[in-house]
Amino acid sequence: MVNTQLTPATERGTRTPCIVIVGGGAGGLQLATRLANTVGKRGLAEIVLVDRYPTHFWKPLLHEAASGHRDPATHTIEYAAQARQYGFRFVQGDLQRVDRTRRVAKIGAVLDAEGAQILPARELHYDDLVLAVGSVTNFFNVPGAAEHALPLENLEQAEDFRRTFLAACTKANYQAEEQPGQPVQPVCVNVIGAGATGVELAAALRHAMNQLTTYRFKALVAERDVCIRLIEGGPRILPALDERLSGKTHARLEQLHIDVLTGIRVAEVTHDAIVTATGDRLASDITIWAAGVAGPAMLKQLGDIALNASNQVIVTDTLQTPDDPHIFAFGDCAACPVQGKRGFLPPRAQVAHQQALYLVRAFEQRLSVKPVAGFAFHDAGTVVSLGQAGAVYQTEPSTRSRALIIDGLAAIGLYKFLYRKHLLGLHGTKRTLLQSLSHWLQSRNRPAIKLH
Repeated sequence: MVNTQLTPATERGTRTPCIVIVGGGAGGLQLATRLANTVGKRGLAEIVLVDRYPTHFWKPLLHEAASGHRDPATHTIEYAAQARQYGFRFVQGDLQRVDRTRRVAKIGAVLDAEGAQILPARELHYDDLVLAVGSVTNFFNVPGAAEHALPLENLEQAEDFRRTFLAACTKANYQAEEQPGQPVQPVCVNVIGAGATGVELAAALRHAMNQLTTYRFKALVAERDVCIRLIEGGPRILPALDERLSGKTHARLEQLHIDVLTGIRVAEVTHDAIVTATGDRLASDITIWAAGVAGPAMLKQLGDIALNASNQVIVTDTLQTPDDPHIFAFGDCAACPVQGKRGFLPPRAQVAHQQALYLVRAFEQRLSVKPVAGFAFHDAGTVVSLGQAGAVYQTEPSTRSRALIIDGLAAIGLYKFLYRKHLLGLHGTKRTLLQSLSHWLQSRNRPAIKLH
């Protein structure tokens, strides 16, 4: 499909058009960087990136930050530094409202930890507004879930979980040291949702606990004293992937001494337990909710922009809203149609990456008064990390269904390649190679896991 309703730059007068991108996640930061390096460098448009946080951390690595395997201090990107390097403008704050008539995005004030104002509320004028605000946890109105289950949406939450997990293990280790020979009350971690995020987190936690017992918690036996449960409401884990691959992953997780519970519906979450639909109570020191995502609540403040049942912005195949061709949305916050099929594309980093590249070309074409074809997603397959136990990989199902189990160095290399590919899109080859060398050198002088 060719879109002919795009407004060319020549119709805007002599003023340089402004493209405002809200959300500096994997897709938003890449879009801002590449647009600034193309149309921005040629003076065809001003690029502005807005995010509530000052730094970027690649969301697919949050489970590694939560388990302590990835030190965020060495893997964050300063938005201000990236902006200076590539020539876009960074504005810190969160999007609160959009005045579509005036084409103004209203940005909220920035406060410090005590609630004192650092930056006031501001207004940003835009010619085109791109929403890349990601997703939030969908608790599906389960009683107690929002109050007692921890989400894993950002770096702050990953760090909160890691500290809570270490504190629980520290208490258990002290008990074991003070009462040698006596049974220890096990630390129970329940991960609700066995999609890719839940599976990766459960495997990373078991790997982390095995390492922590060699450094800090020597009085604990990892498999006995730390119970990790992976709870899935459906009949199998990794429901979006091939059934054979799901079965192999299930068996691999059980070999890691992870309790995999399928067909278990969560009816309630309390401060110390999970209550199932059948009335069973599962003890829980820490509950992580990884069972679904939805669009952020702030999207409801955009006026009459259409949203789907998951609170995602409905867009056309050009990633524009049907209500306003000057508002775009992509990534997890967007309900983008599947080309030639019914339904929407899933919230995956791969989708956001391809949509960012598409929008770079689309803005270049529209600024040159050329027609723009619709977005088409090409599935490159799915990789799910199992930590030291390797990884699982599935090719794109429509070509041929083939599940592969990849172990050891091959799995580590494949998973690291995905992150390096992300960095290549942001920094180019030279800087990515230097960063990779720096990370490797730092890893030689540090424990394999964060200990505090």
